[in-house]
Amino acid sequence: MAQTIKADLCIIGGGSGGLYVAAGAAQLGARTVLIERGAMGGDCLNDGCVPSKALLAAAKSATAGAAFADAGAPDTAPRPAPLPFARAHAHVHEVIASIAPHDSVERFEGLGCTVIQAHARFADPRTVVAGDTRVRARRFVVATGSRPAVPAIPGLDDGPYLTNETLFDLTACPEHLIVLGAGPIGVEMAQAHRRLGARVTVLEADRALNREDPELAQPVVDRLRAEGVAIHERVRVDRVDHDRAGGVRVVVTDADGRSRSIDGSHLLVATGRRPTLDGLDLEAAGIDHGAEGIRVDARLRTSNRRVFAIGDCTGGRQFTHMAGYEGGIVIRNALFRLPAKATDRSHPRVTYTEPELAQAGLTEAEARRRHGDRIRVFRAAMADNDRARAERQGEGLAKLVLDPHGRIAGVGIAGAHAGELLQPWLVALSAGLGPKALTAMIAPYPTLGEINKRLAGLVYADRLFSAKTRALVRLLQKF
Repeated sequence: MAQTIKADLCIIGGGSGGLYVAAGAAQLGARTVLIERGAMGGDCLNDGCVPSKALLAAAKSATAGAAFADAGAPDTAPRPAPLPFARAHAHVHEVIASIAPHDSVERFEGLGCTVIQAHARFADPRTVVAGDTRVRARRFVVATGSRPAVPAIPGLDDGPYLTNETLFDLTACPEHLIVLGAGPIGVEMAQAHRRLGARVTVLEADRALNREDPELAQPVVDRLRAEGVAIHERVRVDRVDHDRAGGVRVVVTDADGRSRSIDGSHLLVATGRRPTLDGLDLEAAGIDHGAEGIRVDARLRTSNRRVFAIGDCTGGRQFTHMAGYEGGIVIRNALFRLPAKATDRSHPRVTYTEPELAQAGLTEAEARRRHGDRIRVFRAAMADNDRARAERQGEGLAKLVLDPHGRIAGVGIAGAHAGELLQPWLVALSAGLGPKALTAMIAPYPTLGEINKRLAGLVYADRLFSAKTRALVRLLQKF
């Protein structure tokens, strides 16, 4: 017999955004129901951020010391054997298993949530049905995430191919991995598998990392090519042929119109993601949506004011940290009735290759589209940082863009640990501080973080060392 549960807040989706809301609501004393039809932790824990970064870490260990092989002296130190792919696979799943208890049903039930493991659908504007349970709640949150977007390529569906949902099940290294798409997922997995012993070819319809600043993306692309990854930009994939032995042939047309084929052992489709909305019966709840996702206002409310939507299912910024940020906005609105709005302008993101690529706020091109040529741009090379020199990690640069009023419009960093180096700039953006705040700090020497102080100091260098300032100093020396 179907049961009915009454709740203050019902969350659909047990990924990063949904878990954030559920944990916060339950600990605040709200009657909270969490519905998840698949694995707790969602894409981030099981198929995305966690396994991909674990695989990258394993691959990095396989190449440890390579930077010093040409250090100018004979390399006589014993080299470790290449990391077996099976060991990298085991590491990935050990990391997932170590984090899983934090996202588990048991933990959330311990926090006071009612957890229902079933598919959810709206029956009406304030009722959700999950299995044999009906949930009537004061407020709902849809946090169903996204899934790989698979392009309509002739022949692709005639045989097996990989996505991020299946890639981490491989226990043997691909002989030749062909990657469709040179976005963050594509280039990260290209580098990881190359370092673990695979031949890798990447095919991209635009330029590699095309959403990033080209000046910052180039050091990443150069490193991948130096490591042996074949990257073909501005190519069109015409068809995919699968053979009986499990291999794959991809037929492409180059930018100059030439057609050719590339043979591989495995094919990874990394061409973007699409919101997961199937079977939710959003129409029954009066929730506007489209191919791009659920439509929300600045308070993350849908067209049904009882229902909020956060994370990838809205088609916005598809990052775990942004889903968590949006979860905080929802808690303030749904539980405290505060008119909080999603106004964060830093929008940070990181591509976790080596070197890393991190961006907060606007890229130079985005700033120019918004402000024209009134912006100012400053650059500091990683090669000028002494710690980077000491560790042979001098690739890349840090780049600061100021708007016409001298405020920080955006910061991008390509280089070692760029995601960590970005964080002082995120504090500045969140607090409304200018570059001067970073010039005032004392940065330990030698650290990679000194590049932030150097970059901020460039904003004031022309004024500080101007002819007018030098004349003033000379005048003061007379007294």
